[in-house]
Amino acid sequence: MQNSNYQGTMQKPIISGFNAQSTAEEVIKGIDLTGKIAIVTGGNTGIGLETTKILAAAGATVIIPARNIQKAVENLKGIENVEIEPMNLMNPSSIDDFAQKFIASGRSLHLLINNAGIMWVPLRKDERGIESQLATNYLAQFQLTARLWPALKNAQGARVVNVSSQGHQFAPFNFEDPNFLTREYETLQGYGQSKTAVNLFSLELDNRARSAGVRVYSLHPGSIAGTELGREAPLELFQKMGLADAHGNIPEEILSTLKTIPQGAATTVWCATSPQLNAIGGVYCEDTDIAPLALENAITKGVKPYSLDQSSAIRLWDWSEKITGIRFPVE
Repeated sequence: MQNSNYQGTMQKPIISGFNAQSTAEEVIKGIDLTGKIAIVTGGNTGIGLETTKILAAAGATVIIPARNIQKAVENLKGIENVEIEPMNLMNPSSIDDFAQKFIASGRSLHLLINNAGIMWVPLRKDERGIESQLATNYLAQFQLTARLWPALKNAQGARVVNVSSQGHQFAPFNFEDPNFLTREYETLQGYGQSKTAVNLFSLELDNRARSAGVRVYSLHPGSIAGTELGREAPLELFQKMGLADAHGNIPEEILSTLKTIPQGAATTVWCATSPQLNAIGGVYCEDTDIAPLALENAITKGVKPYSLDQSSAIRLWDWSEKITGIRFPVE
């Protein structure tokens, strides 16, 4: 298939001119988003909040769907061009309500940034029996994108940006037991398969959507200081991974590798706005460039080939339609 990234055929850095230290403000310099509409899930905290600030400052109207409206209002105070709407990613009917309201407004959607996610959580399941990281990090993305498809298509040049993670390297997608019915729950395995699903979805959606003018990207924002992602993780888990010492402090050698929040939002903003990607889609990015393939067994930079596999991408699309009850014909 023309311009397909199946099996990672396009996973080669393009020498973007940016790097791991680049900030979101730097990568959007000179880009005018006046008249554009963006939706940013998780857009009131962490790198999502920074993404919101940067897009709004460039002229976009940014819509923030939020579970905690009061918190969102407080965090977004003073930022112009922002709208806040209720939505809970663990509640499928809430996603439908948000999307239906947007579609009813008649507006086109130029940027959909699926940024919200959870990590290091105990075993929980939603009302459908879906493990919470899979439900929040992936299936909510699938459902929201499907419901907003008419508005994305109407934009005649939209982008969908799905925030993934290097954590996809923890696990491929387990089609036999995605909800840990017969295997012991391990939170990083759950997180890993949810982010692998994000990559496979981004790959397949780009293949199906580009003829309608919609391009799709997944990305690793980096390991970032100061976000809420680890708020439920027990100290023992951080210590086991070498991310905290006996006193709960982050070792200096780890601290020195962490990105700031403005640096963490840079790859998202680059994927959403860079003209360098006008003719490229379905790729996994990191450090403000297209990432290489990760062919080693260890956790390393780049993207694992199993999360760009053609048969897995198509199988996941079919599984997602079945498990959500949502047909997503991209046409």
